[in-house]
Amino acid sequence: LRVWVYNTVGGQNAAIGMEYSGKAGRNFMCGRYHFSAELLDEIRDVTEQKDWKLELGVLDRDIHPGDTAPVIVAALEEASNVPAPAKNAGAASYAGRGGSLRVCRQKWGYPGPGGKGLVFNARSESVFEKRMFRDSVSMRRAVIPVSWFYEWNKNKEKFTFTKEGSRILFLAGFYGRYEDGEHFVILTTQANASMAPVHSRMPLVLEREQVREWILDSAKTKELLGQEPPQLERDCEYEQQTLF
Repeated sequence: LRVWVYNTVGGQNAAIGMEYSGKAGRNFMCGRYHFSAELLDEIRDVTEQKDWKLELGVLDRDIHPGDTAPVIVAALEEASNVPAPAKNAGAASYAGRGGSLRVCRQKWGYPGPGGKGLVFNARSESVFEKRMFRDSVSMRRAVIPVSWFYEWNKNKEKFTFTKEGSRILFLAGFYGRYEDGEHFVILTTQANASMAPVHSRMPLVLEREQVREWILDSAKTKELLGQEPPQLERDCEYEQQTLF
């Protein structure tokens, strides 16, 4: 499993690509995205949650690992009548029972190995094989709403990825519980044709109608983990051109 560790150095956010082995990586995957206030209505439509105050403290801004951001999860309060062990199971407690969704704030990234940095991505192909992620992806799945995300190619050119005809992207993820609160991780998968010219990996993007299935229906988890994401639009302010 390749994971990317994000550290804060000298008060500045600095990205450091690493594997568990400690070997240096190229550039990390999906390490920044944008959340816009215009997503609030889109999120309300998906969650059917009308009485929350997500607007408070939410600005149009880029989100980095370590930041707190809106995340869509199962409405855990519905587990009040579920036996105690199942309460901790989160979304899996009522998978397939027509449960509802809610929005909450979570921090992006699990504490890294040895307490160093943050693990903020996980590979969809092997997520069930890893002890750090296995319980979370089985029982606490989440969807991260974003306006767009960024990726850099080997020439350090910055690309912005959006979905044609939509102002929101739904990224598959999961979350864990720590002493300081809940933390989420974004899943990545093999790049499709729209991403491949920039990077070999991309976030696991869901269709709107798959949001509820991903969070609530455990029977769909492996199928969705293996799907190819939809084609995306990419834009680069300046893309280096070659003559040959």
